[in-house]
Amino acid sequence: MKRIKLIFAAFLLFSGIITAQEKVIDKIVAVVGTNPILKSELEAQYQQMLAQQEPVDEHTRCKLLEDLLFQKLLLAQAQKDSLEVTEAQVEQELDRRMRYYLGQFGSEEKFHDFYGKSSEDYKAELKDNVRDLLLAQQMQGKITNDISVTPSEIRAYYNSIPKDSIPLISAEVEVGQIVKKPGIKPEAKKESKEFIERLRQRVLKGESFATLAALYSKDPGSASRGGLYPRVRRGEFVPEWDAWAFRLKPGEVSEVFETVYGYFIIQLVERRGEEVEARSLLYFADIDPTDLLAAKLALDTVYTKLSADTVTFAEAAARYSDDDETKHNGGLIVNPFNGSTLFAMDEIGQYDQNVAFAIDKIKIGEFTKPTPYMTPEGKQAYRILYLKKRTEPHIANLTDDYQKIQGAALNKKQEEAIQAWIKKKLADNFVRIADDYKSCTFNNKWIN
Repeated sequence: MKRIKLIFAAFLLFSGIITAQEKVIDKIVAVVGTNPILKSELEAQYQQMLAQQEPVDEHTRCKLLEDLLFQKLLLAQAQKDSLEVTEAQVEQELDRRMRYYLGQFGSEEKFHDFYGKSSEDYKAELKDNVRDLLLAQQMQGKITNDISVTPSEIRAYYNSIPKDSIPLISAEVEVGQIVKKPGIKPEAKKESKEFIERLRQRVLKGESFATLAALYSKDPGSASRGGLYPRVRRGEFVPEWDAWAFRLKPGEVSEVFETVYGYFIIQLVERRGEEVEARSLLYFADIDPTDLLAAKLALDTVYTKLSADTVTFAEAAARYSDDDETKHNGGLIVNPFNGSTLFAMDEIGQYDQNVAFAIDKIKIGEFTKPTPYMTPEGKQAYRILYLKKRTEPHIANLTDDYQKIQGAALNKKQEEAIQAWIKKKLADNFVRIADDYKSCTFNNKWIN
């Protein structure tokens, strides 16, 4: 049942994909209501698992078929309930997928070589499938969105787990940081702005934006492509960039504008609804070594105060840190994988190897001396790291792992609601499965 619960994470990225090397002779393998399941759909999911190196066996296709049966049952009920998704929702999901696909291939040309068609043609082929998936997802939300668990249910769930089956929680850490960024002298900023303005004037006089971006842009993400960003949706970049990109006309060049990254100019290539293709040129003043040293010395002072216990780490972060994302959070770094401030040891390494290495050498409650740091904007800085908490691997308990147990209890309650829903709706919907798959062992009674 857990596979059914997780079905959409895979479907919303990979549904309907068969690699160019794998040709499938299509046929209907099942029908739910008026909605068929094609062999190509089933093979798409199987090929995805192989590509992601997930374990497969002789039962895998049966499990995948049950996922698809559940999806089609949701769709059939969504159609009966007259649920709707807007064209904008469909387009947004299609655009998200295509950005992912093109990101994997690296270019439109490579995508075309692999699939034998343009991304726009491929997108058009996926449209109906994506609409169905969004409807099914909406229907699943109707089943589970209002389900919650009370503290007594959470405790009852935990107590129901056999003692030898209570999960082992891996070691976790909670880490804080105080960041000090070097200041940029006004004259250096002025020179940077004047320089990029001169580049803008050269573009206005007829020089190639792409050539100038390749020569002078300090944006590692686009300089090698002549500044080109092929598919950017509103909200993906900083607000200042969006504000210009979505009001320019094709071929038009923006004024010079400032962001946290530095000064930009952009040239619009094309706009398609809430998505643009644009060339971008970033320029900023190099960090003066004396300013970088000043940042380190400022943190040395903070380190001295922390060592003397004249200020707590949370207080120091609020007063002295230049990192807006952590300074008002006690300096604690938020785990991007789950939204909490706790990191499993493998997650902290994925997030930042330097953090993992640094905290391995200190004890709980200790902090590092100021160390060099590269900010998310690609700027040099210094930071102090603090190890607030480190848990040892342990058997899950209600005191230390309440949120995790709460999540597991909620998942179980939602799964039970879905199982009850499937049982009820199977009595009201036509289901037929091809003879090839009638030997499958399913969790639900799809075959009468």
